Amino acid sequence: MAALSGCNLVVLNPSGDVASQQGDLVVISTLLMLLIIVPVMALTVLFAWRYRQSNSTARYEPDWDHSTQLELVIWAAPLLIIICLGAITWVATHKLDPYRPLDRIAADKPIAAGAKPLDVQVVALDWKWLFVYPEYGIASVNEMAAPVDRPIRFSITASTVMNSFYVPALAGQVYAMPGMETKLHAVINQAGTYKGFSANYSGAGFSHMRFAFHGLSDADFGGWVAKVKADGGALDRNGYLTLEQPSENAPVQHFGKVDPELFKAVVNMCVRPGTLCMSDMAAIDAAGGLNAGGLAAVNGLMKASALTAWPDGRSATGLCTVAEAVDAAAAPIAGADLRPSFTPSSAPSTGYPGGAPRLANP
Repeated sequence: MAALSGCNLVVLNPSGDVASQQGDLVVISTLLMLLIIVPVMALTVLFAWRYRQSNSTARYEPDWDHSTQLELVIWAAPLLIIICLGAITWVATHKLDPYRPLDRIAADKPIAAGAKPLDVQVVALDWKWLFVYPEYGIASVNEMAAPVDRPIRFSITASTVMNSFYVPALAGQVYAMPGMETKLHAVINQAGTYKGFSANYSGAGFSHMRFAFHGLSDADFGGWVAKVKADGGALDRNGYLTLEQPSENAPVQHFGKVDPELFKAVVNMCVRPGTLCMSDMAAIDAAGGLNAGGLAAVNGLMKASALTAWPDGRSATGLCTVAEAVDAAAAPIAGADLRPSFTPSSAPSTGYPGGAPRLANP
């Protein structure tokens, strides 16, 4: 009994309102299905007993083949349950959409007018988690915190392969994918320390890809922010490139200062200096791709972009194909890595976006 009393079914007894509503869905769906399962199991035992070979008093109707009443029960009951499940699923799918901002903190606590959510930028690394707090200019590895009863707005991405961000006590899992940004809105309603992890296998260090989520009072959260600022160094792009290298059982790290454009660069896969951002590629494509308008966009973007830069005195004269990009990768221009931010094997065989800018001296 002592061992059983220590069990905590966190999915059915969470500390966050979103996870609580999701847990209610599990219970309601299970009860609705039991309306069919329990009678069927009971009738199976009843029929086996009543119509056993030794029961000579049971009705014997060898020519029976149809009963309107029985057919009505067999088809109507499951149909009604499916309709109920469909209606509940439709409503919950929209109400609990992870991209949908919260409209309440708890069942009896609507969000106050003008309440500002806490922004947390999440990056799934190999094999650890990076949390960036743009409002406070801080970041942490394998540890995050949030005030109780304050909405949290997560922006989630990954550095290399797909992962899944999951804090069972907070909300359902949401995938973290490289080159993409997913969203999650949630709130924690009780102070405490909760487990977070990746729910999608991502390699050798997957089983150790865990972090602590701290639900804190406003005062304690302010103290945690101050501690991170005092303990941590700065996380710039070079620091991120070092941090993203694969490691297992990574300890908690704090960064008191963070490059404000870091998360944007991670999403656009252009943290490494000289790499063309995916958003810039899209802008080039929108301006004309391989046409003259695209070339003008290339040079304009390179001059205006804070994320990338051409070598001195060079300009774009064309856009090379994948084969040319591979050749260029073998002998890169000194001081600039102009290869695409994705591997050639995943790109189209010709043209944008499988190509890299072709440069010419003035």
